[in-house]
Amino acid sequence: MAAVACTAPDAGAPDARRPAITMGAPEEVGLSAEVLAEIGPAMEAVIEEGQTGGIVTLVARDGVVVHWEAHGWRVLGEDPLERDDVFRIYSMTKPVTSVAAMMLVEEGRLALDQPLGDILPVFADVQVYDAGELRPPTRSITIRDLLRHTSGLTYGMFGNTPVDRMYLDALQPLEMDAGRTLAETVDVVAELPLLADPGTLWNYSMSTDVLGRVVEVASGMSLDDFFRTRIFEPLGIQNTAFHVADEDHHRLLDVYTRQGGRLIAVDAAEDSPFTEPPSWYSGGGGLTSTPSDYLKFAQMLANEGELDGVRLLRSETVRAMTTNQLDGALLPMRLGGPIPSHGWGMGFAVGMEGPFEDIYWWAGIANTRFWIDPVEGIVAFAWTQYLPSGGVDLDSVLRGIVYGSLMESRRGDPALP
Repeated sequence: MAAVACTAPDAGAPDARRPAITMGAPEEVGLSAEVLAEIGPAMEAVIEEGQTGGIVTLVARDGVVVHWEAHGWRVLGEDPLERDDVFRIYSMTKPVTSVAAMMLVEEGRLALDQPLGDILPVFADVQVYDAGELRPPTRSITIRDLLRHTSGLTYGMFGNTPVDRMYLDALQPLEMDAGRTLAETVDVVAELPLLADPGTLWNYSMSTDVLGRVVEVASGMSLDDFFRTRIFEPLGIQNTAFHVADEDHHRLLDVYTRQGGRLIAVDAAEDSPFTEPPSWYSGGGGLTSTPSDYLKFAQMLANEGELDGVRLLRSETVRAMTTNQLDGALLPMRLGGPIPSHGWGMGFAVGMEGPFEDIYWWAGIANTRFWIDPVEGIVAFAWTQYLPSGGVDLDSVLRGIVYGSLMESRRGDPALP
């Protein structure tokens, strides 16, 4: 596994080798405008088939935005979608929390292999559920375990084990107004048994929510304040937060699902819980954002930690975060995405096979997805607001068109992902 430096980066002067974000023609960066023009009709077809209400797609290469379109509706049949409207990005919050934690690692306030109980003593005596009995774990949960989802924690909603059922009885991970603070929510998690010994199982979980509390304790700031002052404001991100500001309520999309062969709203923007401050800050799934805001965050990652002269992380840190961190016994993982077999870094799914092994990505449960190809210099989004997760496949369509638009691959391999 890649090592990570534990010294804070210097802000320094702008690095000319790191692209800023501009708008430009596809041919300027080696993409075919004619091929990229296929994206719009493809997305319109998805909407016309009644699969979802509205879609935003965005493609950038080397920091140049060459495609950015909105299709369909913010509110079905009433309010047309605009390309920088506000989306619930759910688990696309996880990369932000992971960046926050790695900033603190670089500053020496955290260490990757530090026991979680050193930061949150409530986890010092956590137990493992083993064949109906509780026992001590074989080792402590570490900060690295939280970043790579090998902590032994779970979510409850993606499994049917006795531990998953305990989680569902004790808390609802997606409920933003639970009447508990983040500290109190994490205390509830610590009272529940582990699904497995730390390091022995990859299991998508509330690890990143716990990591958000670690960020609070290590920094002495609320997660909201850390995100705003240490990440969002330095990057010029203005419309990303744990709830939608009053003046932006009209920009929030409805979330749809299909019932009886038609789309119905299951989280209407006009009374969405995301229009009010939450009782707790979910580092695993609590943010709302816009495509232009998240592009700044994603381009910072694509630039290996820097954007417009602002450096959040060292290059080697970003490379470690976007490199598989799982032992061979936990592989391969098959969760969908740009390629069928992948691993997990520290905050992202990462490709491990074939010509596209360098791609990394993640998604939100309401079907927002981003991916970054550092070799080709591509950042791409396909965002909608539809439940359940995976219920509408925009990403594979977008990928095929984007890679088909390459006038010359930097990999020297014509194969598509």
